[in-house]
Amino acid sequence: MPRTATDPVPRSAADPVPKAGRVWPVGTRPPVVRGWEPPATTYSRGHRGVDLGAAPGVPVRAVAAGRVSFAGRVAGRGVVSVELPGTGTPPLRTTYEPVLASVRKGDEVAAGDLLGTVEGGGTHCARSCLHWGLLRGSTYLDPLSLLPPWLLRAGPSRLLPVAGVPRTPAA
Repeated sequence: MPRTATDPVPRSAADPVPKAGRVWPVGTRPPVVRGWEPPATTYSRGHRGVDLGAAPGVPVRAVAAGRVSFAGRVAGRGVVSVELPGTGTPPLRTTYEPVLASVRKGDEVAAGDLLGTVEGGGTHCARSCLHWGLLRGSTYLDPLSLLPPWLLRAGPSRLLPVAGVPRTPAA
């Protein structure tokens, strides 16, 4: 019997999300234009991913290692989906759109590998963005939960001078 909109989430979908992400899908710390808004039920309103500010032509990278499970067009937009092995049952899947794919179904990718580039026009953002999603089976999850805390922190590290240590003249 198929699951209905009011059925509880299956136990496998409620499994914790491992911190398997190693890179952002675009840039080094892109702005989150719109966050994840989980729907109350399977068919309710919500935002089933996050929108990351990214201009057309920006490289889109695999957040974690996996196998491309889909690379093609859905409703006129380029979509790439990557299944992440070893992340539970069923395994997690990341989705990226709109993407002009440079990968094909079945390709193995490492974290940081190029999946394609952000396509211009026709997105649901006011300005160009990448919609990044995360699923376990048919249940949408917050893709930011895939990233470890060090990757979520704002800004790069900076080295500062150490007080009391004499400077060495430049050669």
